[in-house]
Amino acid sequence: MKTIRTIATAALVALAAAAPAVAAEYAKGEVTKVDEKAKKVTIKHGELKDLEMPAMTMVFAVPDEATLKKLSVGKSVEFVAEKVRGKLTVTDVK
Repeated sequence: MKTIRTIATAALVALAAAAPAVAAEYAKGEVTKVDEKAKKVTIKHGELKDLEMPAMTMVFAVPDEATLKKLSVGKSVEFVAEKVRGKLTVTDVK
């Protein structure tokens, strides 16, 4: 019985490792407000397919100073937003 569990666990680990990584989908938007103190940004954006959200203007958390520095009012951006600890967060900007 122990051998079967070991084989099953090994098979699951192998499948997880072999699964292709899902590429993050970038959305286009325009920065309308940056709140450096609160580490938040407001973006007027197109559809966020990964989050099943229509186009709108909304506030996102920004996880770090490096990402925050890429954002300025009026700038057109391509970004990835994800739910991080229950908050919609900009996780990447190009």
